[in-house]
Amino acid sequence: MKIKVAWIGKTKEPAIQSLTEEYLKRISRYAKVEGAALRDEAALLALARGDRGKERHRLMLLDSRGKQFSSEELAELLAWGQVQSMSLLAGIGGSDGFSDEARGEASLILSLGKMTLPHELARVVVLEQIYRAFTILNNHPYHRAH
Repeated sequence: MKIKVAWIGKTKEPAIQSLTEEYLKRISRYAKVEGAALRDEAALLALARGDRGKERHRLMLLDSRGKQFSSEELAELLAWGQVQSMSLLAGIGGSDGFSDEARGEASLILSLGKMTLPHELARVVVLEQIYRAFTILNNHPYHRAH
């Protein structure tokens, strides 16, 4: 399975960049993973579509109007993606969210809950949850379900 986590805009906070790199490193123990800062939504959609001869990705967007998953449900989704040898693109939008066009192209729209988070912090939460999902799948003690 290949996972690309892409976000719109440059990272302003060094602490966010550090956490991003840490979770990408942790996830890399379980799957091929990459992070990417993109200039805008059009670049994200081009990446998902496989424009310019690049590999096509299954697009998962983070959006407040999406479906909420438990950590275990996300783990099930990633397990399915591993079986399918899927290339997943997790897109995290800017402060204005995603357009109807982008949401229409997504295979899955995922919400982190009803609370509002800064998009840079949402990136760290998504990366941590992807890492947590892989630890669940691999029976690692990191995840302690309650």
